[in-house]
Amino acid sequence: MISVRQRAAAMSYGRPAGLPHVDAKTPAVLVLLGPVTRDTVPGLCADVRALLEGEEAGVVVCDVGGLGPPGLGTVDLLARLQLAARRAGGRIRLRDPDPALHALLDLVGLRFEVEGQAEEGEPALSVEEEVEPGQPAV
Repeated sequence: MISVRQRAAAMSYGRPAGLPHVDAKTPAVLVLLGPVTRDTVPGLCADVRALLEGEEAGVVVCDVGGLGPPGLGTVDLLARLQLAARRAGGRIRLRDPDPALHALLDLVGLRFEVEGQAEEGEPALSVEEEVEPGQPAV
């Protein structure tokens, strides 16, 4: 299995001459598996910084579906990852957060971008409600 650091190093390359080719890119993904200990947090922060070095979009998606039951250790981890990403000029986006984790983050006042949710101030895409059968969408 290739490590995140090896993958980030393998993905780095020199810029080609001329105008850059615009291409839709998917952000890098960091899969977090739990339980996470305090000893692993600095390494994960380094992984986020390494992944952001090669990212033009400045986003690392953190798949948190495998972290297990949320607790304050998870909140601390995500706060530190977000701080590391911000210091590197980017941000993290959560993928597959447990509803309890989402509630816990709200409780402590931390807001994270979640994959699949409309960004603040933007309407959700393709959402139409029908009031009654046969009535036009509102």
